[in-house]
Amino acid sequence: MTDETATAPPRKAPDKEEQASFAAAARQALESSGGWVGIAAAALPTAAFVAVNSISGLDWAFIALAGATPVAFGIRIARREPVRAAVVGLVVAAVCAAVAALSGDARAFFLIPTVLPAVFLVITLGSLLVRRPLTAPVLNRMAGGPRDWRRHAALRRIYTITTWFAVAFFGVNFVLRLVAFLADQLAILTVLEVAAAPAGLALAGFSIVAARRAVASVASVES
Repeated sequence: MTDETATAPPRKAPDKEEQASFAAAARQALESSGGWVGIAAAALPTAAFVAVNSISGLDWAFIALAGATPVAFGIRIARREPVRAAVVGLVVAAVCAAVAALSGDARAFFLIPTVLPAVFLVITLGSLLVRRPLTAPVLNRMAGGPRDWRRHAALRRIYTITTWFAVAFFGVNFVLRLVAFLADQLAILTVLEVAAAPAGLALAGFSIVAARRAVASVASVES
């Protein structure tokens, strides 16, 4: 056995470190969305609206929504989640309910949530077309990257790739919602609504891990 082979570092350590980083990102994403209880609380108004509508009709669905929304708000406040997030939940539920009430169709409750991913898709794709990947302003700060990140090929590549992942996420989200909306599948729309936030946060967490690794590689080269 040569000295070079004897002193070679073990190969498994980086793999375990990488797995730990991504596991931590997944846990952080789940915690950021309020954990399983927070996710359930956020889904309560929509689930109540859809369930009661399928049983008793639209009028009773609005009553169920009016009762479930303050309960969800109270749960989130009791769990000391950010007040802004809880208020946003109230506003979103109110706006979606107003659209459904004006149209007289329960499906319209999901009209805005169906359209929004398409808006985000256009914005994100546009940022790539002008070579200003949208994830860079957020990820670079959280990853501790330099302000002149455009000068570093590794960082440009990571931010471009993660922005493409965001494009794929918004694209798939929009297509699935649109298909379910056109098919009048309210239960599927509810599932997609519940899953969107934690899935998006998980993508952001994994992207931050990748960006931090790129920042570390840039720092090692500069040093």
